Amino acid sequence: MQERHLIAAGAINMFIAVAAGAFGAHALKPILSQEMLAIWHTAANYQMAHALGLLVMGLLMPRFNSIWLKRAGISMLVGILIFSGSLYALALSGVRILGAITPIGGLAFLLAWAMLAWAACRHES
Repeated sequence: MQERHLIAAGAINMFIAVAAGAFGAHALKPILSQEMLAIWHTAANYQMAHALGLLVMGLLMPRFNSIWLKRAGISMLVGILIFSGSLYALALSGVRILGAITPIGGLAFLLAWAMLAWAACRHES
């Protein structure tokens, strides 16, 4: 994954997260229960935070030029898809089993942040 791919993925995910947050606050508020609306907002918040992570990784790639940074970006993108995606689906459908998938996305987030730290620690100035 190249730096421009990470930056584009981060920007696209920021766009989606902002749109999802606004959609939840305005269109879904009268439809969803408070519990499901809170789940929706959790998905949007985590997507936004990790989209920023993708942007940062893309900006760091020229400096670190590390395979670990590329892997971290992929892991973070997978984490967004699984974590936020499963929560969005849960909030809309009410199918509780979808919540069992969410921790896999959380693990992908943790792995991504660990790989970013590893890339930074291994980098020699």
